Amino acid sequence: MTAPPSPVNTSTGVLLNVASSALFALMSAYTTLLRPLDGAAIYGWRMLLTVPALTLLVLAMGRWHEIRQLAARVRRERFFWAQRVLSATLLGAQLWLFMWAPVNGHGLDVSLGYFLLPIAMVALGRLVFKERISRMQLLAGGLALAGIVYQLAIVGTVSWPALLVCLGYPGYLWLRRATHTNTLGSLWLDMTLGLPVSVFFVLQGGYALPADAPPGLPWLILGLGIISASALGLQALSAPKLNVTLFGLLIYVEPVLLVVVAAGVLGESIAPAQWPTYLAIWMAVLVLVAEGGIALARHRPSSRLS
Repeated sequence: MTAPPSPVNTSTGVLLNVASSALFALMSAYTTLLRPLDGAAIYGWRMLLTVPALTLLVLAMGRWHEIRQLAARVRRERFFWAQRVLSATLLGAQLWLFMWAPVNGHGLDVSLGYFLLPIAMVALGRLVFKERISRMQLLAGGLALAGIVYQLAIVGTVSWPALLVCLGYPGYLWLRRATHTNTLGSLWLDMTLGLPVSVFFVLQGGYALPADAPPGLPWLILGLGIISASALGLQALSAPKLNVTLFGLLIYVEPVLLVVVAAGVLGESIAPAQWPTYLAIWMAVLVLVAEGGIALARHRPSSRLS
């Protein structure tokens, strides 16, 4: 078993993770500036521009040795290449959905998936990685579960974008942890393996950019790549500093911001039948925020500067 992250590493991980969530929310709003591109084209451009920016980040952080280690494992381990292809596919599906949803009226569905995601992460941490779950985390999980049960009983279903988020991402994280590839270099490899799909989406229809694209669109697309690489890089750097449970709970920052973006920027609204689900999940968020505040208060005296 690996040792738990130190308090200093954990604090750094939290800051990196929160900054990443803010950039992801910014990116959701940013898609409105990229019309007339559709969701698939936006995803393709995002991937094409993120990989070079992420390459610069890997070099700047001195992490190229992680990529060399991955290449050595591909040659040495029989099925490691298949694990990497699966990892790239799981990540690509999440990144595609994140770009497709805001421009197709599913911004709130994705935010609901991210609200449910931390509960799935807590379950993953407890059942697979044998991490301890506190009473407040159990309470938060119960509240979120009540919201899901209500959604199924009244609405009859949870939207497929929400399910893809809350079930697909834990599978991706589990694979990274299980194969000991929870590194920035592994993220770079996953993104690079997805480039052929990105090229297909960008060139679909025979045009790199629509004929009616505004003159400033190429610069806006470049900005998308910078924001995307920064968000993914910060998230990847935060992951090794946090255990699975805390990493999962910090994901709650992102859907709160995504709801603000969906309602305030994208013009979506929460249906009356969905309010009890959101309220139950937001109550779970408050419980977890309270737990985090208590934990910070306990550690503050020992880290206070004299």
